[in-house]
Amino acid sequence: MHIIKELRRKKGISQTEFAHAIGVSLRTVQLYERRDANIPNKNLKKIAQFFEMTIPELVIHEFHDPNDTYGKKKPYAKHGSVFYPLEHGKLLVMSPLVLMEQQKEYITRVKTGLVSQNAFETGFVMDSIDDELHMAFEITGNSMYDGTIDSIPNKSIVLGVEVDVKEFALENNGLFNKSYVLVCKDRIICKRITNYNFEKDVFQCSNLNKAPEFQDFELSGKDVLQIFRIARRQL
Repeated sequence: MHIIKELRRKKGISQTEFAHAIGVSLRTVQLYERRDANIPNKNLKKIAQFFEMTIPELVIHEFHDPNDTYGKKKPYAKHGSVFYPLEHGKLLVMSPLVLMEQQKEYITRVKTGLVSQNAFETGFVMDSIDDELHMAFEITGNSMYDGTIDSIPNKSIVLGVEVDVKEFALENNGLFNKSYVLVCKDRIICKRITNYNFEKDVFQCSNLNKAPEFQDFELSGKDVLQIFRIARRQL
């Protein structure tokens, strides 16, 4: 990423000093500062933290760098999100963000069929996109945290891609045993859907955290307004 070189120079530090700060070799920093660099996520996070940014903010700086060639690739909007084409076929997805304090307002807008007007948004780098609605949600509580790679700790931000509720009525659709954000009539929750009873219109929901206070439960389909498949997480 060329922007790394620009940010490093603004801080007035050498490549050697920067390499020491993020725990890599000088040669690695030299490779990272190339425009076609392929940086592992763990090191990209260290770089973003060093410059007091999030990863999306770092990518946005790269995208809007007036000296680069990204201007040839025009961003486009769909369902309230903005998609920025990046190098190597990737896209930066900037989607509306529903914070915990905004849940009731968002639910009200869904009930009335209004488009989300959230003031906040956040970004995720994706390999590809779906045509459905993309929304980002703040997840609260530790019911979906068990220390595994699939965990979603308290205060995580997830990118959700809307799934048609009717699709769960189809057999062998590969939708079960995955984590979802469920927008219900009275709350927004994050759970793993393990089954769906079409005749009763009931979802079987479970938690990753198996502590006694987190019990599996059934959720009536009549109470579910939207379902979002979790495509990306910001921990």
